[in-house]
Amino acid sequence: MIEILQHPVALSFVCGLMGLCVGSFLNVVIHRLPKMLEQQWQEEAASLRDEEPPKSERYNLATPRSKCPHCGHLISALENIPVVSYIALRGRCRGCRAHISARYPLVELLTGILSAGAAWHFGYGWACLGALAFLWSMVALCFIDLDTMLLPDDITLPLLWLGLLLNVGSVFSTLPNAVAGAAAGYLVLWSVYWLFKLVTGKEGMGYGDFKLLAAIGAWLGWQVLPIVILLSSLVGAIIGISLMVFAKHGRETPIPFGPYLAAAGVIALFFGKQLSALVMGI
Repeated sequence: MIEILQHPVALSFVCGLMGLCVGSFLNVVIHRLPKMLEQQWQEEAASLRDEEPPKSERYNLATPRSKCPHCGHLISALENIPVVSYIALRGRCRGCRAHISARYPLVELLTGILSAGAAWHFGYGWACLGALAFLWSMVALCFIDLDTMLLPDDITLPLLWLGLLLNVGSVFSTLPNAVAGAAAGYLVLWSVYWLFKLVTGKEGMGYGDFKLLAAIGAWLGWQVLPIVILLSSLVGAIIGISLMVFAKHGRETPIPFGPYLAAAGVIALFFGKQLSALVMGI
């Protein structure tokens, strides 16, 4: 089995299928984790006020079973098959025929494609396993931030520590470069945040953005941070201006920065060294 997985095509195929399944689970994480955190915050707030925490049913990534928000139809195992079930059901609930968002299969496809790409790019070994963990985390953070304007510590902080641990063995970068990357990633955006706040009196980004860039630096080293910041800022500026021009978004309408950081981190994972060399050459 190991010999088969060492072949790039076989490894990419297996990781692609695994990515589709993980993408289905990431849809659950994206939907439920913010609600779990909100429930936890309400319980902590009630505790600080010396009140009884609000009673609520058990709610986590496994319980209760997924169901249609319109009719309550419980989603069966067959209806959870990545992408295939969506096509078979023609994008509608089996119970009430209500429309199912196309984002669910898109998240599954994106995760599967990125997973197959990581297997092809890194080959069999620790780098491939680490890249899969990094990519899956980026997908979850991207869509959670799009939905809620939050980048949960439950993902960003373990991601940061895992990056440092992997780089003890210099999987993606040397440990000194990874530690410097984590510190620099946090401090750069922290400095931008306070400079913007001192000049305008407003908050330009959240602390989750600092932690996400720190995690990217911990995985890939400080050398890729200029590329990540450049790419995320460029894409964010283009999309922000487009939203103001075409979607009539006001300048005061907040736009999450996490998805652009996540996308730039993914690009840097695959092409960071080449892009850094290109920029330094220019």
